[in-house]
Amino acid sequence: MSSTLLQNCDTLVTMNPADEELRNAGIFAEDGVIAAIGPMSELPDTADTVVDLRRHVVLPGLVNCHHHLYQNLTRVIPAAQDAPLFGWLRSLYPIWAGLTPAAMQVSTELGLIELLQSGCTTSSDHQYLFPGDCRLDDQIEAAIGLGVRFHAMRGSMSIGESLGGLPPDAVVESEIEILADSQRVIERWHDPNPHAMLRIGLAPCSPFSVSTDLMRESAALARAYGVRLHTHLAENIEDINYCRETFGMTPGEYAESCGWIGDDVWHAHCVHLDAATSERFAQSGTGIAHCPCSNMRLGSGIAPVRRWMNQGVPVGLGVDGSASNDAATLITEARQAMLLQRVSHGAEACSAREALTLATRGGAAVLGRDDIGCLDVGKACDVVAWRTDSLAFAGFAADPVAALVFGHPGSVNHAIVAGKPLICDGELLGVDIAELRERHAHEARELINRSSASI
Repeated sequence: MSSTLLQNCDTLVTMNPADEELRNAGIFAEDGVIAAIGPMSELPDTADTVVDLRRHVVLPGLVNCHHHLYQNLTRVIPAAQDAPLFGWLRSLYPIWAGLTPAAMQVSTELGLIELLQSGCTTSSDHQYLFPGDCRLDDQIEAAIGLGVRFHAMRGSMSIGESLGGLPPDAVVESEIEILADSQRVIERWHDPNPHAMLRIGLAPCSPFSVSTDLMRESAALARAYGVRLHTHLAENIEDINYCRETFGMTPGEYAESCGWIGDDVWHAHCVHLDAATSERFAQSGTGIAHCPCSNMRLGSGIAPVRRWMNQGVPVGLGVDGSASNDAATLITEARQAMLLQRVSHGAEACSAREALTLATRGGAAVLGRDDIGCLDVGKACDVVAWRTDSLAFAGFAADPVAALVFGHPGSVNHAIVAGKPLICDGELLGVDIAELRERHAHEARELINRSSASI
């Protein structure tokens, strides 16, 4: 049995249901699970791994509920810089059609490290493009190698332009292939056990890229295996218009008609979700991944997060794809979530601690996890910490917890996942960043070159 002691935490923000914040406290974990938390006098004084966190503000690892990791290969593409969602997608689909297994692997590695440096220890990813020999396994193996907690969503697109969908026919799959591979991936990789490092879910991309039959069949398959469902919904006005013109329904009505409502489902964005549908989400436990930076970047609008919170909708945060953000910094999403609600509803609309709740306990609930997102006995020892004596915290001594959201805290100084340090004293352990950056740059160049040759 391995043990971990995180000692002398200046400010320990548990994010437990009582919202306890402890001073000069610590955490003792065994085999990656918290066994004790509280004053140092009540904890063991030795362990296999000891990390001193004096002069740090300490949180549970943040939880990212929506991402497209492959997109960090195509940031700031000129044709897509100033386009709304549908135009942005049309500009990028031809490039993404050239993805390779190596490109998927390196983009996953780089993106998860970027998230980790921003305090995120658990991330989902919505991968819906599988050209050539690409498989979800390429992402999964990269995540396993890094040691972060990962929810790999087997996405899909089956309706190309010739059938009235948005994506070109070259990037869609047959529905028989999609369902067969979805079953394969679940059986090969999904871990339903508490404190699992890897879980699988099914994620048909959107109402404008998959058929109603695939939505329903995916839901049936997921529920037969007890895995979760995820898709994009009501992201912008184009999305609303497509659903009305194609299905004669709002996106929320369409989702419910396909069986996509319930406590095993979460939807990304929902910027233009009507109040009646969000009430149904609250009643059914259907979750939402709020992606404030991406919504602003694409001009999609301001999601009604305050209304969702008041109604009791499970809400977490997502960075969304790194071609529509164009970063992957989860603590920044918390800040923007707070600020956008204040723009819409006034200065009291969202507090710093409410924003941090969305990024931790809220995100865990959206992913169906009761073992992460807060620090308590029996929870996973996923912990991140920022130095409070750094330049970024200057002048924030009155409330270093709120400083994480009101300020720009920068990268974490420590990140521990399942009791194992992955970042220590600001240094990423076990990864050659220069080599990773070289591989990523190479794959990004090759991806662009392939698309230029084919256009």
